[in-house]
This record gives sequence, C-alpha cells and structure tokens, in this order.
Amino acid sequence: MGVNFPAIIVNFKAYESALGEGAALLARLHDTVARETGASLGVAVSSLDLTNTASNFTIPVFAQHVDPVEYGARTGQIPPAAVKQLGAFGTLLNHAERRLSLEVLGKTIEICRSVGLFTLVCAESPEKVQEILAFKPDAIAYEPPELIGGNVSVSQAQPEVIARVVAIAGATPLLVGAGVKTEQDVRVSLQLGARGVLLASGVTLAPYPEDVLRQLVKGTIS
Repeated sequence: MGVNFPAIIVNFKAYESALGEGAALLARLHDTVARETGASLGVAVSSLDLTNTASNFTIPVFAQHVDPVEYGARTGQIPPAAVKQLGAFGTLLNHAERRLSLEVLGKTIEICRSVGLFTLVCAESPEKVQEILAFKPDAIAYEPPELIGGNVSVSQAQPEVIARVVAIAGATPLLVGAGVKTEQDVRVSLQLGARGVLLASGVTLAPYPEDVLRQLVKGTIS
C-alpha cells in the first residue's frame, strides 16, 4: 500500500486528551518521533479526527472501527470506502471495546479489502486468532482482555502464549497488546516473534507522551 506497516500503533480511543486538538498534537508527536528516529509508528484515531490526521501527517493512520456497509442510507455507520477516501491507511476491527460477530467481521474485512483498506483485527485468545485467520486479515493483534489498561503487560504475563499465537498466525503479521508500556515490553514481544505492539493509555494518558514514545522505539532496536 505504499506505507510500511507500523511496529508501534497507538490507539487514541476516546480519551479527552486524544480528541480534536489533542489528537492533532499527539499525532504530530508520533510523526516527529517517526521522522527523527526512523521508527515505524502509526495511530488509530476517532473518525472525528481522520481527516485532520491523515491529511497533515505522514505516519499511517487507522480508523478505530468501520462498518460492513457501502455508501448510502447508513445513518451513524462508517463505510470503509469513506475512510479510505479520507486518507486512512487502515482500520482496527474487533477491539475489546467493539467486538463483532464472526459473520459481521468477515463481511467487514471483505469490504475493506475491496477498497484497499488495511485490516488489523484484534483477537482475545489463541483460539480466536485461529478463527479470524480464515477471513485473511492483513494483520492480527492479540490482546487478552484481562490485561488491557492494566499495569502488567502481555509480554510479562503470557510470554509463552505470545510465542504460541505467533506460530498460529504463521505468515500473517501479529501484534501484541494489553498493558504494553515500556521499552522492555516492546523488545520481548519482538523477540518472541511478534511484528509489533498495539497500545493506548501507556502513551495517550502519559504526562510526557513523547518521552514514552522515544523509550518504546528503543525496544524496536536490536
């Protein structure tokens, strides 16, 4: 797609500090750190902020969600084609805060593929990773829900499971998330075979998010 798939993706969620002007400031920080370090960073933003972030920064921008619909009478729904037209690189799907049935997920991935929108699909277990692979997503993010937003990272609590889901995913790039906050979390995840990490509050709610980003980037360096 002309853009390197990010090794570190930060989900802005709907935190007050990461919407509107806050989203622009955070995206600018990511863009600056990526340019200065050569690291591969991406952001997942609210649909409210897609136009501003995708048009003003060079890092890959993901929508936090899209719906399996075409243009038309779709009040309140988000067509993948519209997200692509706004300049987004891809979309998150099936996040713990926005679970989808397998039927809806499969249809959504199919529509995203047809419009050239990269799909990063979240999975809460090794079994779910296996099920999702049938839809041929572009990448999968393994996030055990009990660790999301906590102080213990998946790389600390479940290193053996990371290695297992990497093996299950095979050629499909796998990211890991939940509790990721430090350089060591990133380094261990990559050493276990993950392609990168997906995180949120560790950056978005940090007093000095740029400092956190620069530390996380160090974890991608061998």
